[in-house]
Amino acid sequence: MRVTLIKPNIGRREHSLYVDEARMEPLMLGVLAGLTPPDVDVVMHDDRMEQIPYDDATDLVAITVETYTARRSYEIADEYRKRGVPVILGGMHVTLLPDECVDHADSIFLGDAETLWSQVVDDARNGRLRERYDGPPGVGQIGGALPRREIFEGKGYLPMALMQYSRGCRFACSFCAVSQYFDKKHYIRRIDEVLHEIESQKRKFIFFVDDNIGSDRKALKELCRELIPMKVRWFSQASLDLTREPEIMRLMADSGNVGNVTGFESITHASLKESKKSPNIGQFSNYEREIKVLREYGMQTWAAFTLGYDNDTYDSIMATMEFALKSRFTFAAFNILMPYPNTPLYRKLEEQGRLLFDGKWWLHPEYRFNQAAFAPVRLTADELTDACHEARKRFNNVSSLFYRFSDIKTNLKTLWSVAAYWRYTTLFRKEVYKKHLMRFGLD
Repeated sequence: MRVTLIKPNIGRREHSLYVDEARMEPLMLGVLAGLTPPDVDVVMHDDRMEQIPYDDATDLVAITVETYTARRSYEIADEYRKRGVPVILGGMHVTLLPDECVDHADSIFLGDAETLWSQVVDDARNGRLRERYDGPPGVGQIGGALPRREIFEGKGYLPMALMQYSRGCRFACSFCAVSQYFDKKHYIRRIDEVLHEIESQKRKFIFFVDDNIGSDRKALKELCRELIPMKVRWFSQASLDLTREPEIMRLMADSGNVGNVTGFESITHASLKESKKSPNIGQFSNYEREIKVLREYGMQTWAAFTLGYDNDTYDSIMATMEFALKSRFTFAAFNILMPYPNTPLYRKLEEQGRLLFDGKWWLHPEYRFNQAAFAPVRLTADELTDACHEARKRFNNVSSLFYRFSDIKTNLKTLWSVAAYWRYTTLFRKEVYKKHLMRFGLD
């Protein structure tokens, strides 16, 4: 028996195929491969950089669906089903919108795959694939399952190993699909299994893909203490409130943490309240203290902002960009506030009649990547789209790159920091322009 795993692309540019040069290993597919019985042949195709060989023989196709890749995922699923190949769709988008996904699949998987994936494979092998499987969200890679990383070889991924320690987040930000999926719960793997996974692979630079690795501070401290003797470098996604606990910051630095993706979201208190970004609201001081702490520990911060709240204007968006530049963040993402399906933000905008693209921007043929998908209060949708792209361009221009690089405490701290800065800032700068207004899907 053969199982084919697919990582879909977002889509394509108007006049050419798009190759994602900043692509990372699709960890979830490596985990599925590791959970598949050893007598089953597993192949993986990554639509972000290779053509999918639809005519190659296979017995089951499994596609991981994100909201941004839903349109392309359905195109791929339909191509396989035309050839009589059964398709199962899984991922967070499927859990949030199962009724939409069933039209493009023989089977759908809601929740986390670990508990039932072996059953899916066995059912497919015996020709009795169910229409729906429900696996509750929970601890990742239960039973110590290791990803099969050999399926990543030769595909040109960034030189880092993706792993996970925890899933979910205890906070309830209004725009966050993760909070909806995990119902504000946080699930933690056994520490010995995580350490074994680190030892079982070759890389010394690790990206823990946790939704918020600091959601459980006791667990984070335990991880850091165990990582110290392993001499690895790592980064993750972490909430800003960690800067208020010196012990955690010291342990993170001692364990090899080089920085984190951190949701600043907004520089205005009113917008933070609107988004219910609780870890940022307490003791709000325009982030001066938090940024000082991050710099003291030499962390290269990827600051994530969401723009388009009811109080946002063109001037406030430009002020956000200037704040990020003045702070000399290693990276900054200026993301338009997106109404992900079934989130509190989506429901609010739907009730107010402010959703655009028929309320399904992820499927609409006229929607383009980085467009506003709702009607803001103080800007038009096009003005919001243009302002956010202008912020990205200004933050990533050549003079900005050199100004940010000059921070001795972070980007100039070590030779490794210098190399990482130039490798990744130039790469992501290129992606800013390549992906802007890209069409979803290929049709």
